[in-house]
Amino acid sequence: MKTIFSGIQPSGALTIGNYLGAITQFVELQNDYHCYFCIVDEHAITVPQDRLKLRENIRSLAAVYLAAGIDPKKSTLFIQSEVSAHAELGWMLQCVAHIGELERMTQFKDKSHGKDGVTAGLLTYPPLMAADILLYGTDVVPVGDDQKQHIELTRDLAQRFNRKYNDIFTIPEHRIPEVGARIMSLQNPTKKMSKSDDNEKASIFLLDEPKKIEKKIKSAVTDSEGTIQYDAENRPGISNLINIYSSFSGKKVDEIVQQYEGKGYGEFKQDLADIVVQALKPIQERYYELIESDTLDEVLDEGQEKAHQQAQKMLRKAKKAMGLGRVR
Repeated sequence: MKTIFSGIQPSGALTIGNYLGAITQFVELQNDYHCYFCIVDEHAITVPQDRLKLRENIRSLAAVYLAAGIDPKKSTLFIQSEVSAHAELGWMLQCVAHIGELERMTQFKDKSHGKDGVTAGLLTYPPLMAADILLYGTDVVPVGDDQKQHIELTRDLAQRFNRKYNDIFTIPEHRIPEVGARIMSLQNPTKKMSKSDDNEKASIFLLDEPKKIEKKIKSAVTDSEGTIQYDAENRPGISNLINIYSSFSGKKVDEIVQQYEGKGYGEFKQDLADIVVQALKPIQERYYELIESDTLDEVLDEGQEKAHQQAQKMLRKAKKAMGLGRVR
């Protein structure tokens, strides 16, 4: 079996975009791959965080992973900062990376734009992400299409290290789902739905109450056409809602368009709200069972130990290749 690694930052409540674009993939893939799913809290501190809220978000994200269907018997779920090899290899890969290529990263440019000062960690985020992936001999990284550039840099750093020191790293491939990879904002359907959007109506969060979900969908931006047709370029609002409908229902876009022929936005939005609410109900119920339970800590303790053992094997190889420490 090949190996998969992926992670999510505990920097806020997860949206249905995070769920459809990432976690649903994780649940499917754990049956056919060795899976490492990580709560990447060290990435989160590249920008300011409230320490108490960060700890709350870490635990909440772990509960969401399990509630959404991650099985700890099939997958290794752990917290990045609890496995020190990530930070160690991240530093080593900083010494392989070039400043120019880090400055060209789109996310660095976006997050640093207009800021009086940015942390060095924001610049060197990509080598740490590369370390996350390379520590586990990862073959495939399931990501949204906005992360492709990071995976390309990970490949470049792995190949550069292999050429310069020793051929130890697996060169990973990225995997992007065909449907649900990019769920857009409900209020500005030309940009991606984000857990950090200032407009709360723009995003549906996994733990939103049913009435709130319904209200957000009914206020979602569409257009003046009034027909249920898919045209992502010219009609992004209704197309985004159709994409959400398709992702949660399993129906194809053409089926949905045909189903609502001659019907208006009101009926479509109500049906969509009902579908989303019903899909999230079991996840929410399981989440609240887990969030304060000993089970959650037991899973994270076991995941930490499994990840540590595997990561240390690769870290020792990398240190030996670079000439660090004593040869044992």
